[in-house]
Amino acid sequence: MRVRPDLAHISWPRAYRVIRSIHPPIDLFEDVADPRDWEALASAESKTNPRIWEHLGRLDLVPPERRVSGPGAGWLMAPFVHASTDRPDRFTDGIYGVYSAGDSEAVAIYEVAHHHAVAMTASDEEPGWTSQFRLLVNSIDLDLHDVRPFPDCHDPDDYSVPQELGRRLRGQGSNGLVFRSVRSPEGNCVAVFWPDLMDIPVQGDHYHFHWNGEAVDLVRNMRSAAIFAL
Repeated sequence: MRVRPDLAHISWPRAYRVIRSIHPPIDLFEDVADPRDWEALASAESKTNPRIWEHLGRLDLVPPERRVSGPGAGWLMAPFVHASTDRPDRFTDGIYGVYSAGDSEAVAIYEVAHHHAVAMTASDEEPGWTSQFRLLVNSIDLDLHDVRPFPDCHDPDDYSVPQELGRRLRGQGSNGLVFRSVRSPEGNCVAVFWPDLMDIPVQGDHYHFHWNGEAVDLVRNMRSAAIFAL
């Protein structure tokens, strides 16, 4: 798709992202160290902790001037430094990362539940209560390219068109995109290209997902113990 979408100002006081709880904060990003010194600090620590680079991810994917640090910054930096072609997304083939979030808690849960079901199917997992997830909440106040009018960017399974568009717009300096949620059609989502464009998120509730062998059909809020069906 060679059309350049219009810009839309997106102002969400609360944007919601759901991630696996097994991913702990990355200590280096939480520290007060200058982001320009991260490679040197990690290199020094790697002499006693050979797995430090695996934990930190690819720092080279985020230029020093676009990095963020401080309490909670690990959650914001993680999707950018742990990008992988093994985990493509709608607007990236995995060679760079994006921060994806929805305009409601339900949208974020529906989006992640779908991708979790794909992974569970691929690994032929037995039904039952599976992985734990945590909610991250921050705000979005950005001019983003609006692809909501373009059906080709919302195909449930084929990401080739939006990935090409995302790569092109990112290369042209775009902040990111706003699009319709494919898994929760009443909602909207954003894909933001750089961590320094957003506030650092705070942690919200934790959830358990139930896998029935074909889909994630139930979600349990671990704070309230409430269970709701998808």
